Amino acid sequence: MATRRNLLILLGVIVLAVAYYFMRSQGDGQQVELLSPVKKGTFTIEITTTGELEAKNAVKIMGPSGIRSAGIWQMKIESMVDEGTVVKKGDYVANLDKSELAGKMQNLQTELEKIQSQYLQTKLDTTLQMRQSRDELINLKYAVEERELVLEQSRFEPPATIKQAEIDLDKAKRSYQQAVENYKIKSDQSKAKMQEVAANLSKAQRELDNMDQLMASFTIFAPEDGMVIYVREWDGSRVSAGSTIGAWDPTVASLPDLSSMISKTYVNEVDIRKIKVGQWVAVGLDAFPEKKLTGKVIKVANVGEQKPNSDAKVFEVVVEINEEDTSLRPAMTTSNAILAEQVSDALFIPLEALHTQGDSISYVFKKEGLSVVKQEVQVGKTNSNEAIVLRGLKENEEVFLSKPSGQEGKELVLLSATETLSLQ
Repeated sequence: MATRRNLLILLGVIVLAVAYYFMRSQGDGQQVELLSPVKKGTFTIEITTTGELEAKNAVKIMGPSGIRSAGIWQMKIESMVDEGTVVKKGDYVANLDKSELAGKMQNLQTELEKIQSQYLQTKLDTTLQMRQSRDELINLKYAVEERELVLEQSRFEPPATIKQAEIDLDKAKRSYQQAVENYKIKSDQSKAKMQEVAANLSKAQRELDNMDQLMASFTIFAPEDGMVIYVREWDGSRVSAGSTIGAWDPTVASLPDLSSMISKTYVNEVDIRKIKVGQWVAVGLDAFPEKKLTGKVIKVANVGEQKPNSDAKVFEVVVEINEEDTSLRPAMTTSNAILAEQVSDALFIPLEALHTQGDSISYVFKKEGLSVVKQEVQVGKTNSNEAIVLRGLKENEEVFLSKPSGQEGKELVLLSATETLSLQ
């Protein structure tokens, strides 16, 4: 019984001593060193990015396509249904500002009225001229008949009188013939003038009719059933009420096909070489953290672009979502973990355990019994948290996650010559 009591007292003293040791260590500012084992298994290289959902296919809701012929290059959206509104084919979507077009229509109306007046004036002028020409023809025809009677009555007159009557008749016939030919020319001229003013009138009327049809197209309706989603402008802002659309791309909104979605994301120029079409992607949604989706890379941009308010160059990557989910909506934020590569049977350690000397030597602090070894290692591929160790460590050996205090000046244990040569 006494022996048992003595053992309990001894155990209590040991516990108190250990507790005192740790309390004194913390009080002296000493750090508790953290160790991590060297793991062996499948090493995964993932590129994690943030993206935005879009419909893979969408019907564009377009503004008027003929505004360039009207000399209009920009249009302002006066009003527009809210984004996310579900519409049927033919439902109202947006209304564009008609003020500039209305001014042009007023000018065309004035021009049309002017041409109509010209047409009427030309018609009256040609009618009057042709009436005068016809009257002249009738008078000349009577003059020929009169000269014929004079010649017939002069049969018994002296030869000189008969000759004079013949000359007068010949003059009358020539005058009549010239008048007939002139009448034909004047008639052709009148027809040409009328055709010209009629063509001008028809052109002006056609332009006004086109303007009238264009005016009607400034009220935009849905071409198909769907959910209205605002499109983005070149600077990333959304086209909505108050925005301006151009003549070259008069897209007002879109009606996405929500059965097939993509996540559009951007990868920095350092990691883009690891991304290839067909790679598997784990997709998460900020709006629904519980949802776990999958996808695959279907497009990798060949040319980089400048991110707004940043010096970094990024490349667009498009990920197609494999699952069809009715809760998915355009513009939702996604987290995309792109599986770039997997290495089987790899030894790897946390990045925190790696240190460098100079530009070429990597090393770790390895626990070896009760001592610490400053060991050179050969590092392979890395991901965001870990690195593959090709040489210098074995499975289940333990490395320090930070530099142990007082061990920085230790001599570096280099890789053996055999290991170094085998790596070259």
